Amino acid sequence: MAKRIAVTGAILLASVFIFQSCASLTDLASNLAQLQRLKFKLGQVEGFSLAGISISNKSSLNDFSVQDGLKLAQFFGSKKLPVEFILNVVAINPNDGSAGKVKTTATLSGLAARLLIDGQPTVYGDIDTPVEIPGTGQETTIPIRLSLDLYEFFGNQGLDRLLQLALAIGGRNGSSSRLALDVQPRVMTPFGEIKYPERLTIVDKEFR
Repeated sequence: MAKRIAVTGAILLASVFIFQSCASLTDLASNLAQLQRLKFKLGQVEGFSLAGISISNKSSLNDFSVQDGLKLAQFFGSKKLPVEFILNVVAINPNDGSAGKVKTTATLSGLAARLLIDGQPTVYGDIDTPVEIPGTGQETTIPIRLSLDLYEFFGNQGLDRLLQLALAIGGRNGSSSRLALDVQPRVMTPFGEIKYPERLTIVDKEFR
Protein backbone atom coordinates (compact mmCIF):
# COMPACT_ATOMS: atom_id res chain seq x y z
CA MET A 1 0.00 0.00 0.00
CA ALA A 2 2.85 2.39 0.90
CA LYS A 3 4.58 1.61 -2.37
CA ARG A 4 1.39 2.36 -4.29
CA ILE A 5 1.04 5.74 -2.51
CA ALA A 6 4.68 6.54 -3.25
CA VAL A 7 4.26 5.68 -6.92
CA THR A 8 1.09 7.75 -7.13
CA GLY A 9 2.86 10.69 -5.49
CA ALA A 10 5.76 10.42 -7.94
CA ILE A 11 3.37 10.38 -10.87
CA LEU A 12 1.57 13.43 -9.47
CA LEU A 13 4.86 15.32 -9.02
CA ALA A 14 5.93 14.38 -12.54
CA SER A 15 2.60 15.57 -13.90
CA VAL A 16 2.96 18.89 -12.07
CA PHE A 17 6.53 19.26 -13.38
CA ILE A 18 5.44 18.51 -16.95
CA PHE A 19 2.53 20.94 -16.65
CA GLN A 20 4.80 23.68 -15.34
CA SER A 21 7.36 22.96 -18.05
CA CYS A 22 4.70 23.12 -20.74
CA ALA A 23 3.42 26.37 -19.27
CA SER A 24 6.97 27.77 -19.25
CA LEU A 25 7.51 26.68 -22.84
CA THR A 26 4.20 28.24 -23.81
CA ASP A 27 5.20 31.49 -22.10
CA LEU A 28 8.59 31.36 -23.79
CA ALA A 29 7.04 30.77 -27.22
CA SER A 30 4.58 33.60 -26.60
CA ASN A 31 7.35 35.97 -25.55
CA LEU A 32 9.52 35.01 -28.52
CA ALA A 33 6.59 35.54 -30.86
CA GLN A 34 6.14 39.06 -29.45
CA LEU A 35 9.85 39.86 -29.51
CA GLN A 36 10.54 42.45 -32.18
CA ARG A 37 13.84 42.65 -34.03
CA LEU A 38 16.28 45.44 -33.44
CA LYS A 39 16.25 48.06 -36.18
CA PHE A 40 19.32 49.73 -37.62
CA LYS A 41 20.39 52.61 -39.83
CA LEU A 42 23.71 54.27 -40.64
CA GLY A 43 24.82 57.28 -38.63
CA GLN A 44 27.76 59.64 -39.06
CA VAL A 45 31.26 58.90 -40.34
CA GLU A 46 34.01 59.99 -37.95
CA GLY A 47 37.80 60.19 -37.92
CA PHE A 48 38.31 59.60 -41.64
CA SER A 49 41.98 59.46 -42.60
CA LEU A 50 43.39 58.99 -46.09
CA ALA A 51 46.95 57.62 -46.25
CA GLY A 52 47.37 58.97 -42.72
CA ILE A 53 45.99 62.42 -43.64
CA SER A 54 42.90 63.53 -41.71
CA ILE A 55 40.23 64.87 -44.05
CA SER A 56 37.49 65.59 -41.51
CA ASN A 57 38.20 69.33 -41.90
CA LYS A 58 38.48 69.31 -45.70
CA SER A 59 35.66 69.91 -48.16
CA SER A 60 37.42 70.10 -51.54
CA LEU A 61 40.62 69.14 -53.32
CA ASN A 62 41.88 72.72 -52.77
CA ASP A 63 42.05 72.02 -49.04
CA PHE A 64 44.92 69.58 -49.48
CA SER A 65 48.39 71.05 -49.09
CA VAL A 66 51.18 70.56 -51.61
CA GLN A 67 52.79 68.08 -49.23
CA ASP A 68 49.49 66.19 -48.93
CA GLY A 69 49.20 66.07 -52.72
CA LEU A 70 52.73 64.70 -53.14
CA LYS A 71 52.14 62.05 -50.47
CA LEU A 72 48.83 60.96 -51.99
CA ALA A 73 50.30 60.84 -55.49
CA GLN A 74 53.15 58.68 -54.18
CA PHE A 75 50.70 56.25 -52.57
CA PHE A 76 48.56 56.14 -55.69
CA GLY A 77 51.67 55.53 -57.83
CA SER A 78 52.45 52.49 -55.67
CA LYS A 79 48.86 51.30 -56.20
CA LYS A 80 47.77 51.87 -52.62
CA LEU A 81 45.43 54.34 -50.94
CA PRO A 82 44.66 53.18 -47.37
CA VAL A 83 41.79 54.73 -45.45
CA GLU A 84 40.56 54.34 -41.89
CA PHE A 85 37.36 55.62 -40.31
CA ILE A 86 34.59 54.92 -37.84
CA LEU A 87 31.13 54.24 -39.22
CA ASN A 88 28.44 54.74 -36.60
CA VAL A 89 25.43 52.43 -36.72
CA VAL A 90 22.29 53.62 -34.93
CA ALA A 91 20.08 50.94 -33.37
CA ILE A 92 16.69 51.04 -31.69
CA ASN A 93 15.04 48.32 -29.63
CA PRO A 94 11.28 48.38 -30.27
CA ASN A 95 10.60 46.01 -27.35
CA ASP A 96 9.69 48.87 -25.02
CA GLY A 97 6.59 47.42 -23.35
CA SER A 98 4.14 49.50 -25.39
CA ALA A 99 1.23 48.12 -27.42
CA GLY A 100 1.37 44.77 -25.67
CA LYS A 101 5.07 44.20 -26.43
CA VAL A 102 7.37 42.55 -23.92
CA LYS A 103 9.86 45.08 -22.53
CA THR A 104 13.23 43.47 -23.17
CA THR A 105 16.82 44.64 -23.12
CA ALA A 106 18.80 43.13 -25.98
CA THR A 107 22.56 42.77 -26.23
CA LEU A 108 24.03 42.93 -29.70
CA SER A 109 26.73 40.24 -29.57
CA GLY A 110 27.81 40.40 -33.22
CA LEU A 111 27.12 42.23 -36.45
CA ALA A 112 29.20 40.43 -39.13
CA ALA A 113 29.13 43.48 -41.41
CA ARG A 114 30.39 43.92 -44.96
CA LEU A 115 30.90 47.49 -46.17
CA LEU A 116 29.48 48.57 -49.52
CA ILE A 117 30.64 51.78 -51.19
CA ASP A 118 28.48 52.91 -54.10
CA GLY A 119 27.08 49.38 -54.08
CA GLN A 120 30.54 47.80 -54.38
CA PRO A 121 31.24 45.16 -51.67
CA THR A 122 34.53 45.83 -49.91
CA VAL A 123 35.82 44.79 -46.49
CA TYR A 124 34.31 43.11 -43.45
CA GLY A 125 34.01 44.57 -39.96
CA ASP A 126 32.33 43.84 -36.65
CA ILE A 127 31.73 45.35 -33.24
CA ASP A 128 34.62 45.17 -30.78
CA THR A 129 32.52 44.23 -27.75
CA PRO A 130 28.85 43.35 -27.11
CA VAL A 131 26.54 46.38 -26.98
CA GLU A 132 23.50 46.57 -24.70
CA ILE A 133 20.44 48.14 -26.31
CA PRO A 134 17.73 48.86 -23.71
CA GLY A 135 14.05 48.43 -24.46
CA THR A 136 13.28 52.13 -24.23
CA GLY A 137 12.81 52.96 -27.90
CA GLN A 138 15.76 55.36 -27.69
CA GLU A 139 18.62 55.30 -30.17
CA THR A 140 21.91 53.59 -29.34
CA THR A 141 25.03 54.43 -31.38
CA ILE A 142 27.36 51.55 -32.24
CA PRO A 143 30.79 52.50 -33.64
CA ILE A 144 32.39 50.17 -36.20
CA ARG A 145 36.06 50.76 -37.01
CA LEU A 146 36.87 50.07 -40.66
CA SER A 147 40.03 50.13 -42.74
CA LEU A 148 40.48 49.36 -46.42
CA ASP A 149 42.55 50.17 -49.48
CA LEU A 150 40.49 52.40 -51.78
CA TYR A 151 42.86 51.66 -54.65
CA GLU A 152 42.10 47.94 -54.42
CA PHE A 153 38.42 48.53 -55.17
CA PHE A 154 38.34 51.82 -57.08
CA GLY A 155 41.87 52.40 -58.42
CA ASN A 156 40.72 52.44 -62.03
CA GLN A 157 38.84 55.69 -61.38
CA GLY A 158 41.97 57.81 -60.99
CA LEU A 159 43.35 59.76 -58.04
CA ASP A 160 41.11 62.83 -58.31
CA ARG A 161 37.91 60.77 -58.25
CA LEU A 162 39.17 58.70 -55.32
CA LEU A 163 39.88 61.88 -53.38
CA GLN A 164 36.40 63.19 -54.19
CA LEU A 165 34.91 59.88 -53.05
CA ALA A 166 36.84 60.07 -49.77
CA LEU A 167 35.68 63.67 -49.21
CA ALA A 168 32.06 62.71 -49.96
CA ILE A 169 32.25 60.11 -47.20
CA GLY A 170 34.56 61.52 -44.55
CA GLY A 171 35.14 65.18 -45.41
CA ARG A 172 33.71 68.24 -43.66
CA ASN A 173 30.45 67.91 -45.63
CA GLY A 174 30.62 64.15 -45.93
CA SER A 175 27.94 61.64 -45.03
CA SER A 176 27.24 57.93 -45.05
CA SER A 177 24.79 58.25 -47.97
CA ARG A 178 27.17 56.45 -50.35
CA LEU A 179 27.70 53.64 -47.88
CA ALA A 180 25.72 50.59 -46.86
CA LEU A 181 26.34 47.67 -44.52
CA ASP A 182 25.38 44.11 -45.34
CA VAL A 183 24.96 42.54 -41.89
CA GLN A 184 23.76 39.46 -40.05
CA PRO A 185 23.19 40.50 -36.42
CA ARG A 186 23.40 38.18 -33.43
CA VAL A 187 21.44 39.30 -30.38
CA MET A 188 21.45 37.97 -26.82
CA THR A 189 18.08 38.18 -25.08
CA PRO A 190 16.70 36.77 -21.80
CA PHE A 191 15.57 33.83 -23.95
CA GLY A 192 19.01 33.10 -25.42
CA GLU A 193 20.96 34.20 -28.49
CA ILE A 194 19.00 34.96 -31.63
CA LYS A 195 20.78 35.00 -34.98
CA TYR A 196 18.90 36.77 -37.74
CA PRO A 197 18.08 34.11 -40.36
CA GLU A 198 18.83 36.45 -43.25
CA ARG A 199 21.22 39.33 -43.84
CA LEU A 200 20.09 42.96 -43.75
CA THR A 201 21.25 45.93 -45.77
CA ILE A 202 21.62 48.97 -43.50
CA VAL A 203 21.45 52.42 -45.13
CA ASP A 204 21.33 55.98 -43.83
CA LYS A 205 17.80 56.93 -44.86
CA GLU A 206 15.65 54.61 -42.72
CA PHE A 207 15.66 52.07 -39.92
CA ARG A 208 15.63 48.47 -41.14
